[in-house]
Amino acid sequence: MGDDDQVVDNGQRVWRVTPSERTEGQPTPGMLREQAVSTEGMWAGYVTTGPGMVSGWHHHGDHESSIYVMSGALHMEFGPGGDRALDAAPGDFVYVAPHAIHREGNPTDVESTLIVVRAGSGEAVFNVDGPAAR
Repeated sequence: MGDDDQVVDNGQRVWRVTPSERTEGQPTPGMLREQAVSTEGMWAGYVTTGPGMVSGWHHHGDHESSIYVMSGALHMEFGPGGDRALDAAPGDFVYVAPHAIHREGNPTDVESTLIVVRAGSGEAVFNVDGPAAR
């Protein structure tokens, strides 16, 4: 937290995080996570995926996630054997339940940018080999 912290009467804080203040988030192959906010019960960040890239399989433990697609596209594979998929475009939100094994891809020829917010506790990123078969 920088000099712009604002403390209100009950001691709770409000602060701003600029792009230059974001830090490297937990890695998953194929995507770059930048952490903006991390508290005991929430994580928020900025994620980029290069053109044509597909991330490694992972899940977010006890966290539930909300993903907002800012630019590019999001192709998400999930489900038993990874045989389910959805596509999201700029302006779309995607919800990912706790422990849902998935991977994200960018099927476009431009970098995709996402805003991700997770609520939960404990470790937030678990890279795995893939989902179990049906």
